[in-house]
Amino acid sequence: MARKSIPSKNGLDQERTALPPQSNRTSADAAKERSASSSVSTAQRFAQTVTKWTGSTPAFAVAFGAVAIWAVTGPVFHYSDTWQLVMNTASSIVTFLMVFLIQRSQNKDALAMHVKLNEIVKAVEGASNRMVDVEDLSESELRRLEGRYQTLAKKVAKSEPGLTGEISVENRRVTE
Repeated sequence: MARKSIPSKNGLDQERTALPPQSNRTSADAAKERSASSSVSTAQRFAQTVTKWTGSTPAFAVAFGAVAIWAVTGPVFHYSDTWQLVMNTASSIVTFLMVFLIQRSQNKDALAMHVKLNEIVKAVEGASNRMVDVEDLSESELRRLEGRYQTLAKKVAKSEPGLTGEISVENRRVTE
C-alpha cells in the first residue's frame, strides 16, 4: 500500500494510505490488512469484551440473580459461616478483577480523549501548542497553569464584561 502526504485545511500534512481498488483485493488481502492494522492482543480483546459485558443489563441481571439465590439459600444452610464465606469470597474476587477492568477502561478513554484534544489544539489557529501533552506535567505544574488561566479570565472579566473573544496565556492579550 502506498502512503502519500495530503495537505489539510490547517496546513498540516496528513498521511493517508492509498488502498488498491476493491476489484484487485482478495479476501485474504483484506484479512491480512485487518490483522496487520489490528495490533490488539488476545488479552486486550478479552478485556474489552468483559468490560463491555460487565457494563450491560444482562450482567447486572446475572449479578442480581446470584445475590438473590445466595439470599434465598440462607435458611437452607442455616446462615452458616460457610454460606457467608461463599458470598464474601465471590464478591472479593469479582471486586478485585473489576478494579483492574475499570482502571483499564478509564485509562483507554483518557488516552483517546487526550489524543483528540491534542489534535484539536494542533488544528486550531492561535491555540498554544504548549497545551499539547499538558497531561504529562506534574500536578503542581498543572495547578500553576490553571491559576494563570483563572487570573487571566478574571482580568478579562473585569476589564470587559460579557467578552466572548479569545483568551491566550501565550501573549496575555485579548482578541475578538
